[in-house]
Amino acid sequence: MNTQEILESKDFKKCIEFHGHLCPGLSMGYRAAKAGMDYLNEHNRSVDEEIVAITETDACGADAIQVLTGCTFGKGNFIYKDYGKTAFTFFSRKTGNGVRLSLKHNALDISDEHFKLINAIVKDTASDEDRNKFQTLHAARSMDVLQRPIEELFTIHAVSIPIPNKARIEKSQLCKGCNEPVMPSKMNENHICRACQESA
Repeated sequence: MNTQEILESKDFKKCIEFHGHLCPGLSMGYRAAKAGMDYLNEHNRSVDEEIVAITETDACGADAIQVLTGCTFGKGNFIYKDYGKTAFTFFSRKTGNGVRLSLKHNALDISDEHFKLINAIVKDTASDEDRNKFQTLHAARSMDVLQRPIEELFTIHAVSIPIPNKARIEKSQLCKGCNEPVMPSKMNENHICRACQESA
């Protein structure tokens, strides 16, 4: 698919709707999810836990991964590892096959001007002119991500990982600290939840 076909596709529109806007990071997640699903020969979103996705970032791309793969926190097949890397692993429970895509150095090379405008917007010091310029640059980077060959964006290699456990369903027990119901596996041996342990 060319860039225009991607922009007009239902899948990409769903990603934008879920995330809230078009951006280079969302486009990265879209490209990674499509490539990962193709590699696994999966053509449908995960209804239950047939597919597992592991994200090593909590940035924009993670939203496209959830939309396209059907892997979600609620189903327990969307796993977040706080590594600060634009890297995604996809795993099929049916076949045992897995693939990891990690962003190549400088693949999303944002100019100094673009980065300065991002910081101005985050700090809420950007003028209307700054915001317009930012939108132009942001859209151009997004288009670049959508049209470049996947091999220029990501290092892609097969991975063999232990089969992740399926989502755990447990009867709640009351925490002895806050007296709120908690999954037993999320409490320590004294039946104190993690929130109470952190505030102690």
